[in-house]
Amino acid sequence: MITPADEKLLRRAVDLAARAVTLGDAPYGSLLAAPDGTVLAEAHNTVRRDDDITAHPELKLARWAASELDRETAARTTMYTSCQPCGMCAGALVRSGLGRVVFALSTEQLVALNPESGAWPTVPQDGPALFDAARGPIESYYGAKG
Repeated sequence: MITPADEKLLRRAVDLAARAVTLGDAPYGSLLAAPDGTVLAEAHNTVRRDDDITAHPELKLARWAASELDRETAARTTMYTSCQPCGMCAGALVRSGLGRVVFALSTEQLVALNPESGAWPTVPQDGPALFDAARGPIESYYGAKG
């Protein structure tokens, strides 16, 4: 459920997206907030400026949280973002241990507004293969599971 406090912070994420456009960047903005609503960090998309396909604000903030927050603190934070996180960012958010994500536009709404947003091809994947070879480094790092 989205509260009035959530809505206020979500509007800030949309403002960050609008500011990104004025800087020549893609229109996506995000922020991380503590349970009391204090903004901990903000970011906007800089994919073009940085020539880096991973420069999404959600991923930047996930990295920041993973390096700057302990697990307990990260689990109590909320990310507010102007658009639903893509698959790349969603995976990073899970790994960073953030507690919650609130977004303004869904992926479906984004694609309706900008059809190119949904034009990514799928990448064929083959596997698994070479189990015996690949298990060696895994077992040496994590310990053999018998």
